[in-house]
Amino acid sequence: MSEKTYLEAIREAMRDEMVRDETVFILGEDVGKLGGAFKVTDTLYDQFGDRRVRDTPIAESAIVGYAIGAALMGMRPIAEMQFMDFISCGFDQIVNQAATMCYRYGGDVGVPIVVRGPSGATKSGTGLFHSQSPEAWFTHAPGLKVICPSTSYDAKGLMISAIRDNNPVIFFEHKSLYRSFKQEIPDEEYTVPIGVADIKREGSDITVVTYGWMVHFCLQAAQELEDEDGLSLEVIDLRTLSPLDQQTIFTSVRKTNRVLLVQEDKFTGGIMSDVSAQITENLFEYLDAPILRVTAPDTPVPYAAPMEEFYIPSKDQIKEKARKVASY
Repeated sequence: MSEKTYLEAIREAMRDEMVRDETVFILGEDVGKLGGAFKVTDTLYDQFGDRRVRDTPIAESAIVGYAIGAALMGMRPIAEMQFMDFISCGFDQIVNQAATMCYRYGGDVGVPIVVRGPSGATKSGTGLFHSQSPEAWFTHAPGLKVICPSTSYDAKGLMISAIRDNNPVIFFEHKSLYRSFKQEIPDEEYTVPIGVADIKREGSDITVVTYGWMVHFCLQAAQELEDEDGLSLEVIDLRTLSPLDQQTIFTSVRKTNRVLLVQEDKFTGGIMSDVSAQITENLFEYLDAPILRVTAPDTPVPYAAPMEEFYIPSKDQIKEKARKVASY
């Protein structure tokens, strides 16, 4: 076991897979000698050279298009978006090409690409073009797998699974976790299955469903609510947004009968809207209270750091909504 930051775990997963499989390579803006804007690919250029760690122009559509073409020719590309906000520039290639390829060819053709990069806000005023949470866009596209890990262990295990998957995977890495979170992880090879949620904290009173950076806010809130109010919160980390682990969520709701959904993404159209609908449609008779959500407001992410901090869902908001759910 070794202690790794979230960032180091992702880098280690890519390095291990590049050593194991010569068809794996990395491409993106400044991923080579510079090591990426956040240094996620740091040292990989020195180890593997420019044939397998390839700098590209500042053109996300070209990066994704190149990755799709390479995948169709037998490679396993890892395409870095310098910021996931700009993944929208490659939206057509991802949604209309990569996601549909297997269906169009009757299952005979796969597109084993990973499109990865930093997402989310930071409480440091990085602005509306460098702080978004666009993960829900891609859960609407059949054929894509969407991953948002919250820990070093999950980040490494899920990245290895993503690289080995024969389907296109969108891998969101929360930039606020890159260096702030450390965890002991195995030195030997391991994987975390795509599409399986993880119960980060067991509880009996309220089911809290969340993912990414918000997992840590929810765990802090759960501990404080237990200490202050005697409430027992079960915190489920989705880890994968598509495919969604419905079974883990439903099992927990049948036990607690109350639900709180937490996401950093905006209120309208986020993944938690779908989770709420699925619970309501399938488990209405088990609910003892309305399903409540904690989200960001339906506005762009503010630039000013104090406003950004106000914009991001907080531990106190989670506690307030949990108390409201418990009061019914």
